[in-house]
Amino acid sequence: MSQVTQLTPEWQHWIQDNLGRGCTPQSLIEIMVSQNFDPMFANAIVFHLTTSGQQPVVDRPQAGAPTATQRTASTGYTYETPRVPAVGNAFLLGDREVRVAARIEKPYIIVFDGVLSHEECDELIELSRHKLERSMVVDPTTGSDALIADRTSHGTFFALNENDFIAKLDARISAVMHCPVENGEGIQILNYQTSGEYKPHFDYFPPTDPGSKRHLANGGQRVSTMVMYLNDVEEGGETVFPEIGMTVAPKKGSAVYFEYYNSLDQVDPLTLHGGKPVTKGEKWIATKWMRQRRFG
Repeated sequence: MSQVTQLTPEWQHWIQDNLGRGCTPQSLIEIMVSQNFDPMFANAIVFHLTTSGQQPVVDRPQAGAPTATQRTASTGYTYETPRVPAVGNAFLLGDREVRVAARIEKPYIIVFDGVLSHEECDELIELSRHKLERSMVVDPTTGSDALIADRTSHGTFFALNENDFIAKLDARISAVMHCPVENGEGIQILNYQTSGEYKPHFDYFPPTDPGSKRHLANGGQRVSTMVMYLNDVEEGGETVFPEIGMTVAPKKGSAVYFEYYNSLDQVDPLTLHGGKPVTKGEKWIATKWMRQRRFG
């Protein structure tokens, strides 16, 4: 029997009613999974309702899939001129040509080829192996780092311009993302072993979370993300955007870029994303987050 990836009006009302009665999101997800819902789909829907307060688009087989206009209008987010120009199929950056493999307008997502050379990918992995630690997330209430079962990776950071090699990458990534180098957080390296995953989440700091205040005080809100793939994963490990049904397979040297903040101080809930489980082999990625202002 195939797993359920559609939300009926009855299930939508059930989730809303139980959240309103104080049930924990995890308990609702577990019930949905026991009723044959796809685990990642269930997590994304419940997480979306819990954190953003937005209504998910309800799939009605009789009416067909929602149009892009209907989907984006439901979020209330205003799309503006993107930071990375929506024209051209390649960027010439010194000794490299970074090519556009795919582009989506709402939410604004670009898949790039050739952001990193294979040699640079290998060097980042080797520089990181000896200092990996269990990955943390931001506690929404306190803003402190916390361990959760939804994120099963190990990682490390490089300080901005930590050495000549990292400085070269920081400059190139900044040019691709069209943001000043000083607005970027240090490059984060993550390693996922077999079965490792990161369930759907937002990269921005939800403005309504008390714990976001301490992070927003340094550099402001995150505005964009670029996830760079450092190896070819044997099976699994795709980056998934469950709200729009998009999946990006890891490809060594390539990257997926997305924006989620505008001049009206709004954040885009359609950029909910996650890392699907690695089913064979391991996955290495490098992530760069950009802020509104100088960070650090």
